[in-house]
Parts: sequence; structure tokens; C-alpha cells
Amino acid sequence: MSTFALQPRRMMLISLNIEAIALAAYLVRDAFGGMMRYYTSIMHLDALWFVPDGIALLCLVQFIVHCILRNRSIMAAVVLVQIMLSLVLGYFMLGTVNAAMSSFKMMLPVFVGFCFCDTSLGSYKKLLSVIAATFYLSLIGVLLTKFYFMPWVGYKYESFGAVREAGRLWWAYGGDDQRLTGFAAESTMAAFFILVSFAITSIRKSTIWCLLYGSLAVYIIRLTTSKTTMIVLVLYLILLVFVRMLPEKSRFSAIRNIALWSFAAILVPFFMIVLASGTAAVPHTTLFSIVDRINNSWQLPFVYLSQLMPVGLVTGCGVGCFNYPQKLFSPLAPFWVPVDNFYIGTYLMFGLPFVAFMVMVFRATFGTTDVYKLTLIFVVNLFTITVLNYGPASGLLIIALSFSEVFSRRATTARAGDAVPIIVRPPMPSLEGFRPDLPAASGSR
Repeated sequence: MSTFALQPRRMMLISLNIEAIALAAYLVRDAFGGMMRYYTSIMHLDALWFVPDGIALLCLVQFIVHCILRNRSIMAAVVLVQIMLSLVLGYFMLGTVNAAMSSFKMMLPVFVGFCFCDTSLGSYKKLLSVIAATFYLSLIGVLLTKFYFMPWVGYKYESFGAVREAGRLWWAYGGDDQRLTGFAAESTMAAFFILVSFAITSIRKSTIWCLLYGSLAVYIIRLTTSKTTMIVLVLYLILLVFVRMLPEKSRFSAIRNIALWSFAAILVPFFMIVLASGTAAVPHTTLFSIVDRINNSWQLPFVYLSQLMPVGLVTGCGVGCFNYPQKLFSPLAPFWVPVDNFYIGTYLMFGLPFVAFMVMVFRATFGTTDVYKLTLIFVVNLFTITVLNYGPASGLLIIALSFSEVFSRRATTARAGDAVPIIVRPPMPSLEGFRPDLPAASGSR
């Protein structure tokens, strides 16, 4: 009996909170992606780029051990099986090993985010410091690229046999404004990292700090010309001030309601298609990008899918289809269309099972008690209206983190706010600061 009694304790010791390390690694890599791609390449250290993916493989094991075996979450088991089946389907759809490998690598950040299911992001002290530093440095990076030419702009590198650009200057329609990338590899993602890191950091900051740095962030995001990100940040600032004006006892319920209502953003593209489909997109106008999304980005993939794989309209066409694995590594690249919406793009890959998953995510949100996850739900739901957000990896990771409550012990035992205590996995002492604070009672175990 003593042997079996020691087994859970031994499992607790080897069960590291590597998800925090993986998130920090992905965030640093992607937020400074343009710079890191350039310097790792010229120094012949390209393998360093894939270190976060190696850590994410450990998170896949962590997801199986914690969410499926320990939490006994049927939802987690079903999601894992669905992803694996969709990877196989995607291989037959796209037709190359490189596309399959790229698709598998693309999905790894999902498991990192899901591993946060039984923890609060706010209790990882050092991780929050990394996120705050990312915010400040991202602001500085965009400003620097406004006044100085960075060596990584326009630099090309090879990955899985495909050539990509680590960073380049874009020009916005309707003027001479450059789409500045900062330290990131792409302007939209530079804006995204400013938005997300600000939202996370602002939760523990004063209202004055939020208004001061929020206004600066709006200006910096304007330099990237990411209209979606700028609108989301402005709405976030307005709602932040509104919530903080409420009585303290009403604030959390207001935050949760805002997060729940943000799921209505999923329907926005469909309303736009009904209202404006067929409207001519006039180049060099303010509305060109949104009209182009309505006519092409959100509809053409379904037209092509009905020709290539009609059953895929229900089952999905597999991981990687109508995503960058198809564009870079598949003979079906001529059918690739930039799907600028996370929910549409994910439905194309997973079909109706993804709809069922989102119903469960929405249901789990009623019982979510982590303010950080609720805040991120609002941010990503609005941001992904016009952005696919599968690349870089941190974008998908943040979405998975915000949805992770669907696999929590609380969600498994009793939905919608049942007060079941959560037992947090203690990490090794050397990871102090990248782990959640443990309850006082845990030391007596």
C-alpha cells in the first residue's frame, strides 16, 4: 500500500508547470520574431527558433496526463482525438509530408494554452513580468522602425523548404502610412502583441497607468495601421474605465458578462456577408480591406472546398487546409485563400465538431473565475473577426489559454460556477515565479 501511496506524490513532483515556460518562450520568440529570425540565421543558430516547439511537445504530454488522466475530462479526450484525426485528414487533403509536419507544428501551441485549465494566469509572477516587458519593448520597437531602418526588414529565410520574409514594410491603402513591424515579423502581429500584453498587464495597474499607456499604445498601433487592433484596444479602454467605476461587488460579474457577450462577435462576418456581399471593393479606400474579406476571404474557401472535398463542409478538410501549410507546402496552393477570421478558418479545418466545442467553451465561461481568461476572451473574440491568428504561434496559444477553462476540474465536475476546489500542480523549486501560487494547505501534503 505504501508504494501506491507514494505514486501520486511522485507524479506531482514530475508534473512541471512547463506551460508557463512555453508561453514565455513563444511570446519572446514571436514578439521579436523579425529580429530573432535575422540574428539566428546569420549566426547559424536556426535551431533555436524551434525551442518553444520542443517545450510545447512536453505540454502535449502534460495535457494528456493532467486534463485527460487526472481530471478525467471526456472533452479533453475528444478534442485530442479530433485534432489527431484532422491531422490525418489534412495529410490526405494537402498531399505532402512537409504540409503534415507544418500542420502538426502549427497545432502544438493549442496544448500549451489548454494546460492553463486549472490555474490563474495572474498567479505566475515572473511570467507576468515577461509579458509586461514584451509590452514596453513592443512599443519601443514600432517607434524605432518609424525612424530607423532595421536589418531584418525584407530578410528572407527558408523553413521546411519554403522561403519566407522575416519582416517587410507594407503600405496601407488610402495613404502613405507604413505598416511598421517593430521587432515582430509582421505588422498585424506587432499590434497584436501590444494589445494582448497591455490587456494582461493592465489588470493589476492603476486606472491612470491604463489611460496613459493605453493612449500611447493606441498611437503606436496606429503606426502599424492595424485598424482591428486599434478598435479593440479603444473598446477595451472604454470598458475598463466603465467597470472600474462600478461598485466593487459588481465588477467581476460585469467582466464575465462582457466576456460572454463578446461571443456574439462570431456572428459579425455572417451579418456582413448578408448585408454587403457583392459590393465592389474600391482599391485605395478605407473600406477596401473589409469589403475584400466579405467577398473573398470569408466566402471563397467554402466555394473551393465544395469543389475539392464536398464532405469537408461538414467534417472539415483537416488541419492545415486554407492555412499556411496549404499555401507553402501543398499542390493545392492555387486554391489557397487568406481566411481572415479565426472561427471561419478553424471551422474549415475541423467542421461541425468545432461548433460543438465552442458551445462547450461558451458554457464553461459561465463558471470561469479567472479575470485574466475572461479579459482575453473579450480581446481575442473581437480581434479575430478580421484575423486568422494561427501565425505566429503565440496568437493561437493565447486563444487556447482563454478557452482552457472548458477542461478544468471545475468544468468536469460541475458546470457554471460550482465551487469545487482546484488542486494546482506544484512545479519544481527551480521554476519559482513561473508557477501559480500554491494554497497554504498544499505544504501539508
